[in-house]
Amino acid sequence: MTHPLSLQAFQAPLEPHCAMPLPRILSAIVAIVLALTLTLLGGWYYTLFFGIIVFLGQREYFQLVRAKGIAPAGKTTMVVSQVLLVFSTLSPTLADAVMPVAGTFICFYLLFQPKFATIADISASILGLFYCGYLPSYWVRLRNLDSELFSNLPLSGYFPSFPLPDLRSLPQGLTVTILAFVCIWAADIGAYVFGKFFGKTRLTDISPKKTVEGAVFGVLASVVVATIGAWYLNWPGAPLSGTALGLLIGIASLLGDLTESMMKRDAGVKDSGQLIPGHGGILDRADSYVFTAPLVYYFLTLLLPLLPQ
Repeated sequence: MTHPLSLQAFQAPLEPHCAMPLPRILSAIVAIVLALTLTLLGGWYYTLFFGIIVFLGQREYFQLVRAKGIAPAGKTTMVVSQVLLVFSTLSPTLADAVMPVAGTFICFYLLFQPKFATIADISASILGLFYCGYLPSYWVRLRNLDSELFSNLPLSGYFPSFPLPDLRSLPQGLTVTILAFVCIWAADIGAYVFGKFFGKTRLTDISPKKTVEGAVFGVLASVVVATIGAWYLNWPGAPLSGTALGLLIGIASLLGDLTESMMKRDAGVKDSGQLIPGHGGILDRADSYVFTAPLVYYFLTLLLPLLPQ
C-alpha cells in the first residue's frame, strides 16, 4: 500500500515558488515518526498498526467501488483481511491458506444476499481482499522474519539497546523492511524532483503529471539505495543483488502508484479520501507499497539464499 504514510507525502505537486503548507508538513512528520517507531517495535505492535492501515485503506477502496454503482461484500472482506493479518503474524504458511478460504467465504456471503450479486460485486470484493489485505500482509511477514530471536518486549516486540548496535546486528526483518521503505522514498522523491525540473515526456494519461524522465530517475534512485544497502549488509552477490532489488522496488512502487491513480480516475475522484491533512487518503499515501512487499519478501527468502557469496 505509498510506508503507509511515508516520504511520498512530499510527492504531491506544488505550485512553483510556493511554500509547502504547514498542516501538510506536520502530518507528514507525525506519520513518518509513527510508522518508523512501530516498525522498530515489530511484533503485534506492528501488526496492529498495519491492521489499522488495512482497515482504513479498504474503507477508501470500497468507497471508490460504490461510486461506480457496485455493491461489494465490504464488511465481510474487511473482517477476513484482519484475520489474514493475524495469521501472517502467527505463521506465513497459515496466512497463505487463509487467502482462498477468505475468498470462498466472501463469495458464499454474496450468494445469500437479498439482491442477486453481479460479477462486478464479486470481482470488486475479491480485489479488495487481494489488493488491500493479502498483498499488504507481506509487510507483516517481512518485518517478522527472525523476530522471535530478538524479541525483548511483551507481545513479541523489540527495542534495541543503547548505544545503538551495528545495523547488521538488528533483526533481518527490521533492516530489510527499513531498506525497502527507504528505496520507495528515494524512488518517490527522485521521480518527483527530477520530473518537476527535467521531465518533458508524459509517462501515461492515467497520471498526466508523471514523466518518463522522472520515472526512470526514480527507479535509478531506488537502485542506488538498494545497492548501498546490499553492500553494507554484506548480501550474497552484492552489489548485483542490491541492484536487482532496487529495480524490483522502483518498478513495483511506480506500478502501485499508477494502479491507484487508475482506480481514482475510473471512480471520478481526485483523492481516495481526506484522512491525512494535505495528503488525501490512506491509499493516496500507501499505493507504492502494495505490490512491493511480496517482491521484497520472496527476494529475501527465496532468491537471496541461492546466490553465492
